[in-house]
Amino acid sequence: MKAGAIILSGGKSSRMGTNKALLKLKDKPNIERVKDELSTLVDDIILVANEPDTYQFLKLKTVKDEYPGQGPLAGIHAGLKASRHDINLVVACDMPFVTADLARILLERAEGYDAVIPVINGRQQQLFAVYHKGILQEIEKCMKGDNFAIKHMLDPFNVLYISEFDFHEHSTESLERIFFNMNRPEEYEHAKKWVEKGE
Repeated sequence: MKAGAIILSGGKSSRMGTNKALLKLKDKPNIERVKDELSTLVDDIILVANEPDTYQFLKLKTVKDEYPGQGPLAGIHAGLKASRHDINLVVACDMPFVTADLARILLERAEGYDAVIPVINGRQQQLFAVYHKGILQEIEKCMKGDNFAIKHMLDPFNVLYISEFDFHEHSTESLERIFFNMNRPEEYEHAKKWVEKGE
């Protein structure tokens, strides 16, 4: 597929208390699970990480934020700038159950749009979404103006919002798992139980 993928390694993980990207599920670091899944869909994956040495084991092209400490929008900016593709899937490292199947749906719907954002149970899922490289200039403008909200950055653009009703082949339960993210220790424990059950 002629598209790239960008994995955001995450920020300080202050709520988790440890680097959530490296938390293991079935002996595999969370971020490696994400990489392996996306590798079945795209050949070109970029990792955005401000401590690249930590992630050398992934053997991915790695770039740093140009605006460190400014949240996920800074990561999207760095990834898009480094990508050689116009269309890019962005995924956060704390989403251990993302699937290539759902990612393919997002990428296939991207033609003619500046971004494709899933909206699950009324909540925008901006960190498992598709962004066009053409929005870089607007991101730069937002970053320089201290506006780090992805939602507001997207206001001027042609964005396709996809609700859970558009993912016909996915059950409500499977969507809940795919878009599950781990920010707190109890959420990590929940993810481990899912994995142990083989779900």
